[in-house]
Amino acid sequence: MRLALLCATSFLSTGAIAAPLSTAQIGAIDAAAQKTLKTTGVPAVSIAVVEDGAIVYAHAYGLQRAGAPARAEARYKIASISKQFTAQAMLLLAEDGKLSLDDPVSKYLPGLTRANEIKLRQLLSHTSGYRDYWPQDFSFADMAEPTTPAHILDKWARTPLDFDPGTRWQYSNTGYVIAGQIVEKVAGMPLLDFLKLRMFDRLGMHPVDQDIGLIDADPLGYHRYAAGPVLVEKQAAPGWLYAAGELAMSASDLARYDISVIDQTILKTASYREQQTEVLLTNGAGTDYGLGVDVDVRKGHRRISHGGEAVGYLSQNRIYPDDHAAIVVLDNADFGNAQTSIADAIEDIIFADNGDVGRARNVFEGLRAGKIDRAQFTANGNYYFTAQALADYRTSLAALGEPKSFTRKSSSLRGGFTAEVYTLDYGTKKLTIVLRAEPGPNGRIEQFTVYPAD
Repeated sequence: MRLALLCATSFLSTGAIAAPLSTAQIGAIDAAAQKTLKTTGVPAVSIAVVEDGAIVYAHAYGLQRAGAPARAEARYKIASISKQFTAQAMLLLAEDGKLSLDDPVSKYLPGLTRANEIKLRQLLSHTSGYRDYWPQDFSFADMAEPTTPAHILDKWARTPLDFDPGTRWQYSNTGYVIAGQIVEKVAGMPLLDFLKLRMFDRLGMHPVDQDIGLIDADPLGYHRYAAGPVLVEKQAAPGWLYAAGELAMSASDLARYDISVIDQTILKTASYREQQTEVLLTNGAGTDYGLGVDVDVRKGHRRISHGGEAVGYLSQNRIYPDDHAAIVVLDNADFGNAQTSIADAIEDIIFADNGDVGRARNVFEGLRAGKIDRAQFTANGNYYFTAQALADYRTSLAALGEPKSFTRKSSSLRGGFTAEVYTLDYGTKKLTIVLRAEPGPNGRIEQFTVYPAD
């Protein structure tokens, strides 16, 4: 089945609104989403944006199935984003004193390969050595038939390890099937029932099992071969994702979970810290991964994130705990990487630093004329601006004419100075300005340099 031309619809969150996005920000987000769908051929996408610990924007674009405009409340398969929920289930049980992340797997599932050597935390951090049962980006032959966790473990967790526990990082869905089985054994109930009891009901979330819970009002998943037509994708038989990726939910539901991470309402502070701390290998090397989450810093913002890939669906979830912000992007295609492109665009939009550019602009205008006010500069700043430097700045900058935009991109501290970065856009050419100055409104300028942008 081919999909018709894309269209768009929107839904604004009815939850608490704090520091709403500006009209310009909303316009930029909408433009980025529409452009990405057009260029990639992805049928539909749903987004949610959190700022100041509240959902400030939720919107859907495109067609979630032929003739059906996308709805922001529709549920998408979030696939491996589910892993952080499984990890939090295990952390809750650890808080209850019912298990320890340093327990060996053999305490709960003794028949698995080298289970006495592998700790529970190594299952959650992809450092166990258990071979991934689904490394392909498509459904393999066995997935045409339903399966069970027991079958997956019999086939992939009773064979030799890919490496000694803790010595390497290698993504493993198998480890999360093991983790899910342990959660169920310790909790005495199915994993989804435990999550509903301890998390979903408290947060007002309504996720479903992606194998049985999606209905005609939810998006179909789509695929394409190479640059061929967009087709409805045949889904894998039930049971294959389980604790590694079985959840389906709306973008706003996932954003509600993100807010719980920001506000630390489900786990204790120590547990959140453990989940969000990079796991190290036995040789001390980093993994950029915690317990069910990627951990990194993006443009100075600490980021806790994860992507998801199911047959016909891709997703991206990014939490910025220190900024009380989050970005959710869910789409219904397993091609195009629209979820990453749109998440990147939203990230740039909500973290853009458009502060005052007056001082930098004034200095720049002086340099276009080949002069500076030396009283504004430190001794080092004046030392840099020789007669040759001023002449070259005048000649090269004056020739460019007026920039189309003059934007501050970032502001930080370094070496006792403020450190600001600006971008000048001339259309066909961009320049970068680095301004370092003594702190305070009248601090003298230590550095003002202009470079061609990378």
